[in-house]
Amino acid sequence: MQRVSATRSELLARRKQISLAEGGRDLLKEKRTALMREFERLSKSALSAMEDLEKRAEEARGSLGEAVALDGPEAVGSAALAAGGEVEVNLASKSVAGVPIVELEHETVGRPRTGRGYSLSATTPRIDGVAEDFEAVLDQLLDVVAVELSLRRLAEEITRTTRRVNALEHVVVPRLEEEQSYIAMVLDERELENRVRLMRAKARSQERAQQRDQTEVKTH
Repeated sequence: MQRVSATRSELLARRKQISLAEGGRDLLKEKRTALMREFERLSKSALSAMEDLEKRAEEARGSLGEAVALDGPEAVGSAALAAGGEVEVNLASKSVAGVPIVELEHETVGRPRTGRGYSLSATTPRIDGVAEDFEAVLDQLLDVVAVELSLRRLAEEITRTTRRVNALEHVVVPRLEEEQSYIAMVLDERELENRVRLMRAKARSQERAQQRDQTEVKTH
């Protein structure tokens, strides 16, 4: 234990520090509970979205294979090149238990048949179906990415909060309690020593008084 000044003021200071540390620990536990509740909610949402995404992706691969087989790889490839484009995405944030959670917002990926850049006369409804299926897959994939970003940030904050809770609970508070006990013990020992000194002084004073009384009696 580091050198501690055993005084009344230090004892009161330790009591206040313990109270503050325990209060901070309890607040962090509440924060962690709220974060874990949000993490659990998003995890369920992410699991459901991933299962749906996998199903949609499998259907899209099936429609792509059919289009390549019936319309030819050149027609499908040409339409894919013409349909290339950009999807605008933005990062936003919301607060969960005071923690900013990053969210990804994006415009709708799906486009009308006339908005994909390829000639309708040079393609078939199958190619339109492939484009529609993969647009839906990309749309849902971006949603899953947004949830994954939030889950990652929540997991990091839960880990950080847990470390702080453990530090307060297993290091800071026990150390302060040990110092408080040490200071209280030293003060009790001092008080006992002072009491013993006072009793001895009182006993000596009484003994001298008795000796004076006995001397006066002999003199008379």
